Amino acid sequence: MACARAFKGEELVITDYSQEIVDKALDTLKKEGFNASGIACDITNKKDVENLKNYVAERGSLGALIHTAGVSGTVQDLKKVYTIDLVGTEILIDAFYKIAIDDSVAVLFSSMMAHAVPANAKYDNALENPSASGSFETVSQFVGGSSDNMYNFAKRGVQLLSIKHADAWGAKGARIVTISPGVIETPMGLKAAEEHPERMELIKKATPLGRYGSPQDVVGVVKFLVSDAARFITATDILVDGGVIHNIKNMG
Repeated sequence: MACARAFKGEELVITDYSQEIVDKALDTLKKEGFNASGIACDITNKKDVENLKNYVAERGSLGALIHTAGVSGTVQDLKKVYTIDLVGTEILIDAFYKIAIDDSVAVLFSSMMAHAVPANAKYDNALENPSASGSFETVSQFVGGSSDNMYNFAKRGVQLLSIKHADAWGAKGARIVTISPGVIETPMGLKAAEEHPERMELIKKATPLGRYGSPQDVVGVVKFLVSDAARFITATDILVDGGVIHNIKNMG
């Protein structure tokens, strides 16, 4: 919703797993004077994503795909985290590439925790090809049964997908980038704070800017990446974490 509100005056298409949530969002946005429509979409379902892509194409050319959907390790399910956060991202990239044109932009949400996963050929090839046979099993060997670790790996995969697809998107004059938020005061971030209060307080104290992020801190970067000011930025990641990931890595 914060991202949507940054683009008043544009034609918006909103999607979510739940039609009820889509309808609620659209009702709010329309009351605020936005030009918005939308449908439900399960991003792990190729047919659903194809329907979403067609829905967007019917309404005009693709300006930007802003992909914020994901689940954290709190779901306690390795496959669910991997499928929603990484496979779903690949399905979206493939579908929206078909309607990408000159100056289209895909902004994919990664996470600062992706930066805690070092480059390693043993799993990076699997992360770059998440739908390939055996990829999930390969990555699973490195996460120690932890869905939090799987989240970190999946979000590294999102960054690798951006790099992998940059040439194809670039050939159309389009860009593909990732953004890596730190702890942001969204419902998901606040839930993590409730479940791990000591750890979250430690992260806040370790943050050079001394606070958690707000949705607006992220939205400003999204708006920049979509704008003409970022016209030569592609296949890269921007950290929006108050500088904390460097201190987290030093904590071990």
